[in-house]
Amino acid sequence: MTDTPALKFNDGRAIPQLGFGTYQIDNDKAAEAVRTALDVGYRLVDTAAIYGNEEGVGEGLQGRDDIWLTTKIWNESQGYDRAQRAMDKCLSRLGRDSVDLVLIHWPCPDKGLAVETWKALVDIRKSGKAKSIGVSNFRIRDLHDIIEATGVTPALNQIELHPTFQQRALRAEHEELGIITQSWSPLGQGKGIDNPTIAAIANETGRNAAAVILRWHLQHGLCTIPKASSREHIAANFEAFDFELGAEQIARIDALDDANGRIGPDPSKFS
Repeated sequence: MTDTPALKFNDGRAIPQLGFGTYQIDNDKAAEAVRTALDVGYRLVDTAAIYGNEEGVGEGLQGRDDIWLTTKIWNESQGYDRAQRAMDKCLSRLGRDSVDLVLIHWPCPDKGLAVETWKALVDIRKSGKAKSIGVSNFRIRDLHDIIEATGVTPALNQIELHPTFQQRALRAEHEELGIITQSWSPLGQGKGIDNPTIAAIANETGRNAAAVILRWHLQHGLCTIPKASSREHIAANFEAFDFELGAEQIARIDALDDANGRIGPDPSKFS
């Protein structure tokens, strides 16, 4: 995991800053996609129970214990006992004794089970089944609820974050709490690639638009997990390490922020 820059967790471990996301990659295609990503140079692979591809991801990672692996506990598995059982099922599908990181996938405030689920993850870490623990899509209030109830701060919060939805208040809270921000849908589900500002900067730098957006994430100190299925796109995303954006270019992308730019579900309503 020394091939790419890494970000330090509050538990002392370090996560590669750029990873390979597997959302919407079918189980029967996941192994090949993961092997391609590893061949390109990725050292972090992100999956989840709900993606239905943990078996394929595990196959693609067979014999590669040096690769960072993240999975997530789905909403229907919230609660202390259910989360424990769900973790065992994830490991079975992945063909692993442990993962580097497990996340609560959504806070599901209507269920009221986030604290109990977090307590399960704390004990999962103690058992060695996950080396680090975190959350995904948690709002500021959700973070404080679980921290105040357990005294344990998540290592990471994986949230929707792209140039047109930058989540600055939540990122500032992460900074205050010592939580790494990880961006899902970092390219805005591809919409950012067609943005005129991004296209202009891509032309200025001689880089592809996806790499420009990912470079913006990296220079802001964010961890990110773009999904791609073809070798061409997997490699194009990895080019984010090959150049730097100037301060003026960063500022132009910063200016694209839109409070109404959310693409995915609203965590306050999704369960």
